[in-house]
Amino acid sequence: MLAIERRNRILSKLRAEKHVVVSELARQFDVSEETIRRDLDRMEKEGQVVKSYGGAVLSENSLSELPFIVRKRSNVAEKQKIAGLAASLIEDGDSIILDASSTAVFIAQKLKSKKNITLITNSVEVLMELSDVTGWRILSTGGTLKENSCALIGSQAEEMLASYHVRKVILSCKGVDEEGGFSDSNDSHASLKRKMLACGAQKIFAVDSSKFGKRSFIEISGFDGIDAVLTDRRPPEHWVKLLDSHGVELLYPGSEAEEEAE
Repeated sequence: MLAIERRNRILSKLRAEKHVVVSELARQFDVSEETIRRDLDRMEKEGQVVKSYGGAVLSENSLSELPFIVRKRSNVAEKQKIAGLAASLIEDGDSIILDASSTAVFIAQKLKSKKNITLITNSVEVLMELSDVTGWRILSTGGTLKENSCALIGSQAEEMLASYHVRKVILSCKGVDEEGGFSDSNDSHASLKRKMLACGAQKIFAVDSSKFGKRSFIEISGFDGIDAVLTDRRPPEHWVKLLDSHGVELLYPGSEAEEEAE
């Protein structure tokens, strides 16, 4: 196993269990404890973990992106529910923007039966997922490939978006905070997502329930001007009231809004 693959698996384990032990990882991957310590040293330098006695925990304040493959494998059931909600909002002939989130890949999978869609994305993974779809117009933003994220970012991507207007923009984020709104862990991603929002007549965030009450590094948007939030289950009541007070429609499996969308 390559070292980078082992570190990605350690990250995945941390995401699920919040803490790892050096001796257990050494047995799991059949390597020495010193090899695992070197992995954790590197991951700590990259801001992904915080080393603790005999192991490590996931860095809550990390400004770096978890590798895309790790994010894609996390909260899969929740993302599939959200993708189903998103698909119910998309009609044949729609024009949409999807970002480079792992949730966007699940949404793209659900949209394949739609007809005559115009889609703009900065996601290499979404482009690959839709490469066999016919009858669509699919546009890439272009830009600089961000390591570990399968995302195209930068000034070229932002300049491309400035020329387009679409019916629906569907974005994900790293956190949704009562005071700070929707936030992300990387300023380049956040900047591009703000450009995407400016392109859309309807502005939608797709957020799994683990993101509520969390605030990441940089704000993408407040609640005002956002049309809808899609999530996998009904959030606590204070969130329902907060979103309603800002005119944001809340959709989750079994909600009245979801039934109307169908």
